[in-house]
Amino acid sequence: MRYPQGWWHVQQETGAEDVWLTAADGVKLHGWWAMGKGAKIATLFLHGNAGNVTHRGEALRGISAAGSAVLLLDYRGYGKSEGSPSESGLYRDAEAGYAWLLAKGYAESAIVLHGESLGTAVAVELASRKPCRGLVLEAPFSSARDVARSVLPGLGGVLMWGFDSASKIGKSKAPLLLIHGSDDEVIDIELGRRLFERANEPKQMWVLPGAGHNNIVESAGAEYARRLRAFYGS
Repeated sequence: MRYPQGWWHVQQETGAEDVWLTAADGVKLHGWWAMGKGAKIATLFLHGNAGNVTHRGEALRGISAAGSAVLLLDYRGYGKSEGSPSESGLYRDAEAGYAWLLAKGYAESAIVLHGESLGTAVAVELASRKPCRGLVLEAPFSSARDVARSVLPGLGGVLMWGFDSASKIGKSKAPLLLIHGSDDEVIDIELGRRLFERANEPKQMWVLPGAGHNNIVESAGAEYARRLRAFYGS
């Protein structure tokens, strides 16, 4: 969704500040920054395909409660960001967010890459090239082609490709926390397990019983922040 579509009142409720970034190809990007009291690490949150930053308020609150500052970035074509989305464009946007955190004074060892759904592929791609403190993947998938095949067996693999996390995650040395709902109706949990198998140690997989694709944070409740805090500390 582009601005003004969305729940923009959430910004005031979360206390997030507007920030503006510029990607390597000159596209101007918008995001929210939540500093968090006493936070010594920072999370680059890369959201999923639908909506925009305004629909990630619960995730922002949970990550902040876990002790991390949060840069919640809208990709090109989303919210108030310029341009239109593409796979290569999303990768540039994520790298711009990473560079912004470095310029803010956070060391590579203090940056957590946190992806949700489509954003997991963006996070994995960045983690395959840049060092970070940790990698958090919510409702991830092995590749776009595998997702398409699960929806349209046979034909799906011909119609869609790209976002190939399975071929990239082995290049990341970052500790991994993978979160998936057992009843995910969009991305089958088996695709999350397939990606998990390809990842390097140390890694952990947290399966939320009964959770679907869009209610992981709500289903986890207070455990979401607790698990993240433990992961950051490990």
